[in-house]
Amino acid sequence: MQTPNQKIPPHNHSNANTNRTLWLEMMRMREPQINLLPKKLKVEPEKKKEKRQKVDEDEIQKMQVLVSSFSEEQLNRYEMYRRSAFPKAAIKRLIQSITGSSVSQNVVIAMSGISKVFAGEIVEEALDVCEKWGDTPPLQPKHMREAVRRLKSREQIPNTKHKNILFH
Repeated sequence: MQTPNQKIPPHNHSNANTNRTLWLEMMRMREPQINLLPKKLKVEPEKKKEKRQKVDEDEIQKMQVLVSSFSEEQLNRYEMYRRSAFPKAAIKRLIQSITGSSVSQNVVIAMSGISKVFAGEIVEEALDVCEKWGDTPPLQPKHMREAVRRLKSREQIPNTKHKNILFH
């Protein structure tokens, strides 16, 4: 996601909950929304089209309000977030190696977006760990390990060491 030469702006934790809420809202609003369910028959396309336009206009307005309230540092972070992405070829290769079958481009895009949000959650938690321990960024592996441990303890990441056996 990031080259070693890029510098991450320092993380400001004043109003940490407000900033986290803003960022999570931004990430959820801007990631591609892909429906993997079968398409339903089109019923009253005019009403749906009008409703979709209204929703799109509402989202644009929300985005404008959020972005206009950003500090310069937050705006720089948001720009870096928007430009970052996992390589789609690597994601596709990983999914295919796990499933053993080929996957569509929509699945790759969806998993790429989910991975980006997941990585963001871990980094946010690691920044909280860094601050709580009295360290300053850049993040170190110990911060990342502690962040993953905390997320696992809150059951926000599945524990992969213990597998539940459903049938004997």
